[in-house]
Formats: sequence, C-alpha cells, structure tokens
Amino acid sequence: MAFEPPERLVRALGETYGEELAGPWLGRLPELAEEAAARHGLTVDRVQAPGGRSSLVVLVHRPDGTPAALKVAPDFARPDLEGAALAHWNGWGAARLLDARAVDGTLLLERLHPEVSLRSLPEAKALLEAAGTVRRLWVEPPGSHAFETVAERTRRQSVPMRAPQDPELAPLVSAALAARDELAASAGELLLLHGNFRQSKVLSGERAPWLTVGPEPLVGERAYDLARLVRDRVEDLIAAPSGASAARRRVGKLADSLDVDAGRLHGWTLFRAVESGLRARAAGRHRDAELLLEFAGWL
Repeated sequence: MAFEPPERLVRALGETYGEELAGPWLGRLPELAEEAAARHGLTVDRVQAPGGRSSLVVLVHRPDGTPAALKVAPDFARPDLEGAALAHWNGWGAARLLDARAVDGTLLLERLHPEVSLRSLPEAKALLEAAGTVRRLWVEPPGSHAFETVAERTRRQSVPMRAPQDPELAPLVSAALAARDELAASAGELLLLHGNFRQSKVLSGERAPWLTVGPEPLVGERAYDLARLVRDRVEDLIAAPSGASAARRRVGKLADSLDVDAGRLHGWTLFRAVESGLRARAAGRHRDAELLLEFAGWL
C-alpha cells in the first residue's frame, strides 16, 4: 500500500508550520504510516483524499474486522491533545478514540462516513444539526490538561496581525484586534472547545447520526467555538445578493439557539475571519483571502 500524502496535506502543513518542519516529516510519512498499521495489526483499505490538513487519514479494518480510521500526524501538530480531547468526550458528540496510546503521532478512531458531512445538507438543516452537535462538546475540561486557552491561542495568532498592514485593510485589522483584546480580557467560561468546528468536521456515523472529527482543542468560551461556524459556506454568502444581511442574521440565530451572547459571537467571528484572511493572503491563497476579508467587512 502506497501511503502518499494528499496534496492538501502537503500544502497545509507547509503553510502552517513551514517547510523546515513539514518537509522532513512528509518524507518519512509512508514509513510511519506503514509501521503504525503493522503495530495495530490493521488491514488497509485506502488513504482518505483529500483528507485532513494536519494528518494522513487511512481507512482500515482492525484484526476483528471492525472498520476504523488511522490518523498519522506530526508531533508538532499536537495529536496528543486531539487524543486527550477525544478520550475526555468518550464518544459523546465526537468520534470515539479506539486506542488511547498516541504512539508516534498516531490515533486509531471510530470510522465514520467521510464522504457525508453536514455540508451535504441544505444550509438551514446543516446549521441546526451543527448547533446540536457542538453543544455536546462543551463540557468541563479534565482536571489536569495541557490545552491552550482561547486567550493564549489568539494572542499567538494576533502577533503577525499587529505588523503594519495595507492602508485599506488597517481599519478592519484594528477592529478585529480590538475585539480580540476586549473579549480575551473579559471571558468567564472555561469549557473544553473543539477549536475548529465547522460543517465539514461533522460526519455521518453508525452509532449516532452526526459526530465530530478533527478537534484542535482548547479551553474557553462557547462563542469562540461558534465563530468559525458562522462563516461556513462563505462562498455562497458572498455570491448571494443578500449575503451581508444573511451573515449578520446567522450570528443572531446561532447565538439565540445556543444561548450565547450575540455581541461576543460577533467579536470572535470578526477576529477569526480577519486572522484567517490575512493568513490566506500571506500564503498566496488570494481568492480565499478575498472572500474572508469581504465577509469580515460585512460584520
């Protein structure tokens, strides 16, 4: 079996962590995946493509015939934290961790249906199911954990944003940073969060209709976790004549349905959209950057 990394994984790791870190690990990936499959006694079906942005996902069967998914990720992507969050949720709203030993960056997970995510549903239904799913994840974190806080993660993300910007973007970036600073200073909740929750991270399953995958866990307030969901299907919002008003209504609807303060959700949505847009711009993904920054400007 050839464990070649999908192009999306190669591109995303290089963009996020730099070629100096990503390149050597990608070169060893086929060997690492083969060793992991052998260690667990797995029969390999296929590599999932386009797959994830921080790990190779391989669809497999365990020795007893149970289908599973093997994730192989570099240590610098912190698969140990993903494993810790999945173990804490223990299948409640998320894919179940089948082997708690995160050896060499590998996680063995309950297999879901990667071809069927919430993005396959009409928008209104998808948002309803997403809200019901993410609600399950918001629990007290383990007593002893190594998860970042929202304040720590966003402080790190804001560093490149504070560099001089194009004059036309400077007001938007300043507004996003001001929102971040105010929200981080006044947050009260410390719940376990998914960290990158969106429709494509919620897959169809056998044990439950919809389960979450791919957390980038941290602890903090629920509004932060909802902020990425607000801009789901941003390309459709941008293309719609009423996209700006629809985006603002979405903030209100999600806040109301999950009892989250609409002002805090608005602020985190602004910060996360601007941060993602600037990161896409720096990586040369100009179309993505244009969509995200236009969306942020509507808020």
